[in-house]
Amino acid sequence: MERSTGYWRVALLALPVTVFAVFIVWPLFSSFYYSFTDWNGFNPDYDFVGFTNYAKIITDKLFLNAVINTVIWMLAAILLPTALGLALALLIDSRVPGGALFKSIFYLPICLSAVVVGQIWIWIYQPDWGLLNTVIAQVTGDHPRYAWLAKPDTALGSVIVAWSWQQTGLSMVIFLAGLTSIPGDLLEVCEIEGANVWQRTRIVVIPLLTPATVVVVALSVINSLKGFDILYIMTGGGPFHSSDTLAMHMYNESFKKYLMGYGSAISVVLFLIALTVIRIYFRELRRVDEIYG
Repeated sequence: MERSTGYWRVALLALPVTVFAVFIVWPLFSSFYYSFTDWNGFNPDYDFVGFTNYAKIITDKLFLNAVINTVIWMLAAILLPTALGLALALLIDSRVPGGALFKSIFYLPICLSAVVVGQIWIWIYQPDWGLLNTVIAQVTGDHPRYAWLAKPDTALGSVIVAWSWQQTGLSMVIFLAGLTSIPGDLLEVCEIEGANVWQRTRIVVIPLLTPATVVVVALSVINSLKGFDILYIMTGGGPFHSSDTLAMHMYNESFKKYLMGYGSAISVVLFLIALTVIRIYFRELRRVDEIYG
């Protein structure tokens, strides 16, 4: 009987393990392998070039530009959805009328694909009849035709706004879950002692939301590193590489210039950055568990 149970366990695990190996493990090791070659993605005849691709990364100005944009993207992906999600969670938790409806409305964008979100915001930013320029025209009396996604100084910021609009709902839900774990008696004591809403939030609520904040920040960083699809839909990394992140730069080098070896080297660097972030996350998660455990 025990041997039969063991066979069933192996049989049930065989399919998911195979899928994981084929679609995750094999591409991962392939990227490491091809990063040491000059493969163009088509020709089976390629040469091993050692660390040439990694040496090229150091002198690649577009790579440096992509790193700077990625840092800006990550910081915005942390600060905006976290701050907005916390504010919405506190507002809904304060028993504002229609809180349940607002919660559903604000969470809805996270249920949409990045392609849909990108297209919605392309319409919003449309120069001639887009919602943003229309609102500005109503407020100021002018009729601007500003191309938000076609200007180097606003392209990345415009995509960041769209990304934050989609991700805020996830942060809000996590913070709402954290707020349910805060004892109501503690807040009542603070109120009896004369603490106002801001003092209760700053001194009691926000410190006790540290575990939820760690989760929100970690998910924001990891999701931002994977943030390729919405950038591809809205700007494609342009104009003039002004919204080119590491993920976009890797795609352009691999699939537009057919420098698959160099693109693989960029993907390895991106993987190592993500691995470092995840390691820091687990370290902080253990520390939070020890404190709030």
